[in-house]
Amino acid sequence: MAAIAVATGIVAARPTWSILARCYFAVQAVAGAVWWILVFTVDPVREATLGGADPRLVAVLDIPLFVVGSALAAAGSRRVCWALVPWTGLVAAVLAVAATLTGRAGWGAVSMIAALCGSLFAWMLLVWGRIPAERALVGPLGFQVSRSAPPHRQLARTFGQIAVFWVLFLAVIPFIILWAETRWGLTLGLGETARAVILIAGLLLLLLASGLGIWSAVAMSTRGDGTPLPAATARKLVIAGPYRFVRNPMALAGMTQAAAVGMMLGSWMTVTYALAGAAYWNWLVRPIEEAELESRFGQEFRAYAARVRCWAPRFGPAARSLR
Repeated sequence: MAAIAVATGIVAARPTWSILARCYFAVQAVAGAVWWILVFTVDPVREATLGGADPRLVAVLDIPLFVVGSALAAAGSRRVCWALVPWTGLVAAVLAVAATLTGRAGWGAVSMIAALCGSLFAWMLLVWGRIPAERALVGPLGFQVSRSAPPHRQLARTFGQIAVFWVLFLAVIPFIILWAETRWGLTLGLGETARAVILIAGLLLLLLASGLGIWSAVAMSTRGDGTPLPAATARKLVIAGPYRFVRNPMALAGMTQAAAVGMMLGSWMTVTYALAGAAYWNWLVRPIEEAELESRFGQEFRAYAARVRCWAPRFGPAARSLR
């Protein structure tokens, strides 16, 4: 478990992340100040971000709690985050509800949701010098070795998982995002030709990514005696099928599928959702997963990781030699 501890930053926090957090808060303080200047001087900015709300009433609390609070956090104050982050969340929630009810202030809602995520991550970096992603890996996302079972049972479990995840992450969530994007008045004004081209490209990308996902799932179930889900992960190290060419074909497929769905829907917010998920998985979840694999398979996994890249597929004799 030592490898997992090191990967998650439990053993030693990295002070450079605290510096990064302070830089983020400094940028946020400047951006907040500029935004408030524009709110009081440019009517379209006020309408797009606050809708019909009286900016003077909002400014009374937002300038000291958000702008000044961000500046104090940039100076190294951790206590101020106890007011800054909840206030940012409250403003984001109020603007999201207002945008849903009125169809106005959509850009304000999106901006504050992004600020909330950034402030929350920066707060963690400022306090702990890391983001404790392992705390989110519980339940079906927690790492647990699968019970041994015949390949047909593992396949059945795998395709059951795929059905649930595809419905949730490729249908339910994207359509909720699309609905919000439309209701908040944030859709892109693309012409019919552009929409048709993006739709076809998204469909082709979705088919290719889905094929890669199914190929990966079958290899995991039949060669690894387990499933792609972390809570029932493979008992054996899988280096067959698409795993010969890239270390994370399931994750690559899932992220590409989500982006492809966003293209088919013509929803830039859904594409952003896919990119945000990819960033979260790559920088926060993947190190934990790979540390867990190294703790179980040792030199075998290290040799595999040295030969097969994480994201960019590598073809040729080296890949064909893996079975």
